[in-house]
Amino acid sequence: MRLVYWTAFWVFLIDQVSKYLIVQVLDLKTAGTIIVIDPLLKFRMAWNYGINFGIFGGPDTPEYARWILITIALIICVLVLFWIRREKTGNLGYISAGFLVGGALGNVVDRIVYGAVADFLNMSCCGIENPYSFNVADISIFIGAVGLIFFTGEKKEKRA
Repeated sequence: MRLVYWTAFWVFLIDQVSKYLIVQVLDLKTAGTIIVIDPLLKFRMAWNYGINFGIFGGPDTPEYARWILITIALIICVLVLFWIRREKTGNLGYISAGFLVGGALGNVVDRIVYGAVADFLNMSCCGIENPYSFNVADISIFIGAVGLIFFTGEKKEKRA
């Protein structure tokens, strides 16, 4: 379980430091967009008041909705930690759980501090303009969820 907590700690730290540097130090909240590698990578400020891709949210979302999303994320973290403690898994399963929990907690802190999740990474390619932004926590949650699918669960013996 120590591996879960350490992974979550480092994911959380990297997420929060990256948001601080880009949103506050580079002042992306004022600049709106900073081109990093044209056209592949831009820092584009987006405040996510809802869930993935801003679904169920916007700047006019009621205050209680933010607290509902915070509560859901914290419940999911507790359930994942409880489940992974009981699950027979290897290091990759523990690391996956840490990625998911660390990313979820990073977005929880954003909702508490800013009232919304600070998304800033925007990637486009091949003439297709991506309208969505994301952050390190979002990447970590995705990696953690996929990892939990592949690296947990009891191994079933094949019958001949």
